[in-house]
Amino acid sequence: MWEQIRANRIRSAWVVAGMGVLLAMTGVALGVVFGGANEGGMVVGGVIALVVWFILWLTSISQGDKVMLRMAGARRIQKKDHPQLWNVVEEMTIASSLGRMPAVYIVDDPSPNAFATGRKPENCAVAVTTGLLRTLDRDELQGVIAHEIGHIKNRDVALMVTAGVMVGAIALLAEIGLRAMWYGSMTGGRRRSRSSGNSGGAEGVMMIVAVALVILAPILAQLVYFALSRRREYLADASGAMFTRYPEGLASALEKIGGVKSPQVDQSRVTAPMYIVRPLRKGEAMAARGSMSSTHPPIRERVKILRAMGGGADYAAYQDAYASVTGKKELLGQRTLAGSAPVAAVEGTGRGAVVSPLASGAALAAEPASETTAQRGRQASDAFLAASGYHRVVCGGCDAILKIPAEVMAKVEACPRCHASIDKAYPAP
Repeated sequence: MWEQIRANRIRSAWVVAGMGVLLAMTGVALGVVFGGANEGGMVVGGVIALVVWFILWLTSISQGDKVMLRMAGARRIQKKDHPQLWNVVEEMTIASSLGRMPAVYIVDDPSPNAFATGRKPENCAVAVTTGLLRTLDRDELQGVIAHEIGHIKNRDVALMVTAGVMVGAIALLAEIGLRAMWYGSMTGGRRRSRSSGNSGGAEGVMMIVAVALVILAPILAQLVYFALSRRREYLADASGAMFTRYPEGLASALEKIGGVKSPQVDQSRVTAPMYIVRPLRKGEAMAARGSMSSTHPPIRERVKILRAMGGGADYAAYQDAYASVTGKKELLGQRTLAGSAPVAAVEGTGRGAVVSPLASGAALAAEPASETTAQRGRQASDAFLAASGYHRVVCGGCDAILKIPAEVMAKVEACPRCHASIDKAYPAP
């Protein structure tokens, strides 16, 4: 993915500059709205906007990944919390030659989805929802994790984190401006404006343009953000197929994720392009996920491409399948294709196509060959609760497993089911 990594670095620079210009224009527009069409108000508004842009750009460099994870409500887990997920991430880190294993997070959300974040491999992270862990088997989970690590490997996440923070800044300024204008009109701001004098029609035109820019700026920023995300999903799919050597795993996972009709808890437009499939919103039709205004390519098309790879799992096989399904020829660069050795696809094993030599043999042996949806869901919920600081204690009277928040652990003395005293020295397995 040589061309993609280089292109993403160039795009990152253009996104920072372009979003900065749009943010400055929004600030100037706010200066016109509140300070009048004079040079002083415009300069003050522009300077304030650029200061906000600079602060948020620094934030995106140093804390952008943490901001995205916090917005999604993600909790970091350790290997003991969910051994299977940990081992899959470990396996795909080695298969992709990433160099350093990403931090692993779980989001408490019944809708299946996943995303990656982090500006570089040293501080990257992979987050999956509890719904994803409940819905997918191990081969499918491996395909999704490989897709997300593909984003990290291709430096997609650095670009999207930067763009996401900038979109949030523009939306924030525009929202402040619109609310302030509404409040000013309700408290007689228009009368004060007329009493202060009007220098003519030119000022009125500038005011209209300024108000229009305040309204349109977040829409324009969002369109730029959407345009960045569609092509990179194909490239991450190609990487996922390459790392697992099992394109069917990712194809099956996308089908399952796309078939779930429950809306996602995270409804933020800033984090939406980060997910493997755009989050379904409340009251939204499933078909909207594949519309022209969507942040992602149509799921059916992505699945078709993966299944059209035939017996290959390399970049060249994906390029041929992409051209066959979409009718478009160029996706992967010539340098990437030239350096791609033929790789044959493997059959699914029920436990993953690639096993890391660093993965614990005991942990892999403990993973059942097949699990029910209920069992997977329980494991995912327990992992999230453990990451959130809950303690699991077995009641000696009725063998109930109690999940107790850390802040009330000292206050709980008896089992709420059988009222027997509980021994906190014996945590649940």
